[in-house]
Amino acid sequence: MPGLTAFPPFPNDVPTHPLLIIDYQLLLQNDEEEINRLWQAATELGFWYLKNHGADEEVSGMFDMGAETMALPLDEKMKFEQGDDGMSAGYKAAGLVATDATGAKDTAEFINISKDDVLAWPGFVHRTYPSTVNARMENTIVPFVKKSLEVNSNLIKVFNKKLGLPEGTLEKFHTHDIPSGSEARCIKNPPKPEQPNQDIKVAIGAHTDFGSLSFLHNRLGGLQVLPPGYTEWQYVKPIPGHAICNIGDSLAIFSGGILRSNLHRVVPPPREQSKYERWSLVFFTRPGNTHPLRALADLSPMIADAVSKAPNPETYNTGATAGDWFSRRIKNQRLKNRTGPETWAASRGTEHAPLVK
Repeated sequence: MPGLTAFPPFPNDVPTHPLLIIDYQLLLQNDEEEINRLWQAATELGFWYLKNHGADEEVSGMFDMGAETMALPLDEKMKFEQGDDGMSAGYKAAGLVATDATGAKDTAEFINISKDDVLAWPGFVHRTYPSTVNARMENTIVPFVKKSLEVNSNLIKVFNKKLGLPEGTLEKFHTHDIPSGSEARCIKNPPKPEQPNQDIKVAIGAHTDFGSLSFLHNRLGGLQVLPPGYTEWQYVKPIPGHAICNIGDSLAIFSGGILRSNLHRVVPPPREQSKYERWSLVFFTRPGNTHPLRALADLSPMIADAVSKAPNPETYNTGATAGDWFSRRIKNQRLKNRTGPETWAASRGTEHAPLVK
């Protein structure tokens, strides 16, 4: 199964960007030094490694579920395709979304499973899923989703306090009683052996994440970030047992740009790793669909100060709810909806707004 394959090591001669390693258990103990290191990571790049998160067993089962689902016949998977109307939950075949303004096709195949559907099981809120998902729901998917929600919730509590917000403010935007775009995603990319002087084929185009926090698990390279001030993409080296976490647009907006939602993309792994299928697993925590996306300047002097100093303060009041923001971005990435470069532009988030210094 994808989570257990012995892969070649990540090459030492490939440029990588160092991330701070945060110990989740120390955060739970309110260790001040570790909290400050998390704050540094979240405000400077918006990416960090998270160790001792306690989700390894759940992650392994989710990779197995993904492999079982991707092994289904395509016509069976397409019965559960997410469609072109802005829904994310369901199956997505490779080549259905754009990776840039030219309309270049993506290479990623994945299954998205909504948090709302998982918590409502055996009922559902948004949609039904393939038999392989249903078979794993109670023993694999529910435990992974609950663990991911717990981890991201504890990180959000740290940010709430550091931003000077009243206790529970950010948590109320992420309650489980309001439908949201929160979801688990298992992603498969095909092998693409490196060729001399070949152009990189992008699997998932450059973007900022739609929601609040992403909790990512992978075994091979391929994730790249474009740090502030850099002109060339940098790989993020996978470390066994370490998740990769990052801030999304929602927390960037709520915080008035203090928390950074940074550009990243997925390309084939480097060197010998490119000969293998690349599997990754991520849980996205996103705000409830009905919550407005705006800076919480009225609740925190720190956020108010950040907005007042921003080049374009009005961009922190998006005029959109979290659900509208999410649906717009999903819908306009779909190639079937493409009319030209303007469709790609309409799919963008904070990467094309001056929200973060």
